[in-house]
Amino acid sequence: MPFIILIAGIILLILLLAWAKLNAFLAFLVVSILMGLCNGMNMDHIATAVQKGVGDILGSLTIILVMGAMLGKLIAESGAAQKITTSLVQLFGTNRIMWAMVMTAFIVGIPLFFDVSFVLMVPLIISVSKRYNIPVVYIGLPAVAAISVTHGYLPPHPAPTALVAQYHADLGMTLIYGLCIAIPAVIIAGPMFAPTLKKYKNPPPETFVPKDLNDDELPGFFNSIFTTFLPVLLIAIATVCKLFLPAENTAVKFFSAIGNPPIAMIIAVFYALYSLGLKRKKSMPVLMNHLIDAAKDISVILLILAGSGAMKEILTETGINTQIANLLDNLHVHPLLAAWSIAAVIRIALGSATVAGLTTASIIAPIIATSGVDPNLMVLATGAGSLIFGHVNDGGFWLFKEYFNLNLKQTFLTRSVMETIVSLIGLIGVFVLNTFIK
Repeated sequence: MPFIILIAGIILLILLLAWAKLNAFLAFLVVSILMGLCNGMNMDHIATAVQKGVGDILGSLTIILVMGAMLGKLIAESGAAQKITTSLVQLFGTNRIMWAMVMTAFIVGIPLFFDVSFVLMVPLIISVSKRYNIPVVYIGLPAVAAISVTHGYLPPHPAPTALVAQYHADLGMTLIYGLCIAIPAVIIAGPMFAPTLKKYKNPPPETFVPKDLNDDELPGFFNSIFTTFLPVLLIAIATVCKLFLPAENTAVKFFSAIGNPPIAMIIAVFYALYSLGLKRKKSMPVLMNHLIDAAKDISVILLILAGSGAMKEILTETGINTQIANLLDNLHVHPLLAAWSIAAVIRIALGSATVAGLTTASIIAPIIATSGVDPNLMVLATGAGSLIFGHVNDGGFWLFKEYFNLNLKQTFLTRSVMETIVSLIGLIGVFVLNTFIK
């Protein structure tokens, strides 16, 4: 019965959004309440779960997304994005600009959470799209593929790192094996898939489109790129310090503090106010107006994410993730395929790659010792499964849809397909590696 309720709830959500044209936040709330009632929850329990779900997702993302939007706005309005994209084109050439964006996104994505990486890359993606008349999805989806792959496969991201610990794997070997799979996954799901996306010519929302400035109005290249990637630098330094220095070391404590993602984003915004604003004789009222506009721009996305958090919590409270996992665990399939399948089904049901990965780990971890499978590959199989087919209960789905101005169908045919390609390449990759590692 819970499976029928889950499927009916997802169908109803899609109908409310696509047919009834209901606001996404309201649609999520309506479906979440109905699914809770159908699963036997009382209204007090439902209200508590909805509040917890909204609070959990906004508590972890609000600062990051708002600060990221503010940083992106300053980068766009100052001309820093224009300067970076112009320099990238000069370095790589117009014909290879997509590869430049993919490489940039992959490097940015290794130390940063998906949401942070996404909001940092969006101004650059849109600037390239606008300046060189390239469809924004065509140039943007390969970059998002790179970010997604690093999020699911590679430490130091939370889920892969936690899986390494739970599976008793080796972080260094997991990273090496992960790179062997991540690189072809990005190439296939990004630049190779991209030619099918040229028909999607949706212009991005005007608020995210940077205006063209004269060359003498642009900030310097070093200033532009340093300010843009300052959060990446701070978080990367913190990560390296944690890996190679003892926890009680003063440098570890200091860089861990300033390299915490929300703190790093706050520092970056204040630095951008100085380096791209005050230093270049921009007035504080003008700069504050940019920040206010950025906060307005991100508010709708925050509400959509809040709604998805409410639905995710209702599903978790009903225990459907455990039921699905136990069902697949009893099918007696190859451990790598079992890990991928369990993570994939939970991902589709709940929307969160991290929740899917960690839930799978609690089931798979006890059988690793007797399975004979390399635990590093189990980490990657789980991570690959947790990325499959993100849809309406996935916050990343809505970020992609809203920033790139797509409708539901277009988002399914672009971002959801890309995620599925990434997941399937990961599954194939772990089996290929498994034949050699044996």
